[in-house]
Amino acid sequence: MTDTVTLAGVVATKPENVRTSTGLTVTNFRLASSQRRFDRATSTWIEGDTNWYTVNAYRWMANNVANSLEIGNHVVLTGRLRVRNWTSGDKRGTAIEVDVDSVGHDLAFGVSHFTRLKAAVPVDQQGAPSVDDVEPDPLGSGAHGDTNDIWSSPVGDVDLPHDSEESVPDAQDEGSKTEKVPF
Repeated sequence: MTDTVTLAGVVATKPENVRTSTGLTVTNFRLASSQRRFDRATSTWIEGDTNWYTVNAYRWMANNVANSLEIGNHVVLTGRLRVRNWTSGDKRGTAIEVDVDSVGHDLAFGVSHFTRLKAAVPVDQQGAPSVDDVEPDPLGSGAHGDTNDIWSSPVGDVDLPHDSEESVPDAQDEGSKTEKVPF
């Protein structure tokens, strides 16, 4: 039986991308997950114990993880938990691993830019690109019927500074201003 877990934490080691002798691509990294709580008596945040996990990603996700995550990134992931005991000479311990099904940046700590990749096509099956080869944008105009809905329209490339409180034009109305929350 496998248990599915959702974890939030910080990437603690550089994601290591390797190819096994059978040709399987694997990326793994260590995840540090700790709980904070607010102590009302002292009015301060107190760090709890840190749990350490080895996170494994396979195949295409392995490449995406290796190219997207860095040490210090806050991430949220879902995967299958594996707990196994190990012995090495006189040492014994327990390894806690997560075979990841989904992983992404934790947007509570910053912004992220997503680029969707198309599946690779073997060289012998490649031809001239046609209109059908273009993947439709699910958030593009007309996808949900209402082209004026700001939630179904992409905002576009807006380069926002992370340490500024300046106003940024709203995607819907260029005349309105919204306050940017500093990080």
